[in-house]
Amino acid sequence: MTPAALPQDWPFKAQSSLVKTARHRFWVADTGPKDAPALLLLHGTGASGHSFSRTIPGLSQRYRVITPDLPGHGCSATGFSGRLGLDAMAQDLWTLCDTLNIQPTAIIGHSAGAAIGLRMVELRHVPQIIGLNAALGEFDGAAAFLFPIIAKGLAALPFASSAITAFFGRPGTVERILTGTGSPLAPEGRAQYLRLVRDPDHVTGALGMMADWKLQGLLSRLPETQTKVTLIASEGDRAVPAQVSIDAAKRIPGAKLHLLPKLGHLAHEETEDGLSALILDSLGQS
Repeated sequence: MTPAALPQDWPFKAQSSLVKTARHRFWVADTGPKDAPALLLLHGTGASGHSFSRTIPGLSQRYRVITPDLPGHGCSATGFSGRLGLDAMAQDLWTLCDTLNIQPTAIIGHSAGAAIGLRMVELRHVPQIIGLNAALGEFDGAAAFLFPIIAKGLAALPFASSAITAFFGRPGTVERILTGTGSPLAPEGRAQYLRLVRDPDHVTGALGMMADWKLQGLLSRLPETQTKVTLIASEGDRAVPAQVSIDAAKRIPGAKLHLLPKLGHLAHEETEDGLSALILDSLGQS
């Protein structure tokens, strides 16, 4: 998707721009005081930076908030071929931070974004990680073997992404998928995901990320984590059950765990403040 294709009311479009790094171009929302400590917000697979539209205002009052579309996603969709695995994305996001001349004081990651954040802090120190319904578990059984292969095959097939957008890019289908996460979003939120699902480049990037998604190494190193970690998990999450965060918190030294009743996988898109008050409390800034 090109920035020009975004509607004028797309979240933080006016505060966003394409940032060219040595290897890629990222679409980045840059909000808050430029001289304030920086936060890096990382969305999950298949989403874009718009996912934090309710979170950013509360954080931007005290922090400079950097919210990129992940490699292969949204308006960062093209140019990342071969760079959609966990290690490559962590490296490329550090390159983005260097290009912007920022050193995040914390990384807030949703779902797969939390795993990317944890990989980033293995490469360079960041004082704190906050994971929102963090995807810190592997697929079970045959799915662990078959799912990446299927995703890789789909990503490689000509016209596969166009076929997927045609099949899933229907309002009713997107609504059922979102409801299946435990987070039935308002019409505005559903429309934003519908726009993403209808973009073949975005779908190709999401498939590529799923195909290259390998967490075994990161999960095995969780007991070695030296960064302060807070995991926020929704008890109504049907995509990444809260038990995933409960188990991960037991393996991360000093990790704090917050359980949210009723909310689903997209809790930060359901709540009015995007969980910003809870995030600020975790940062010690409430």
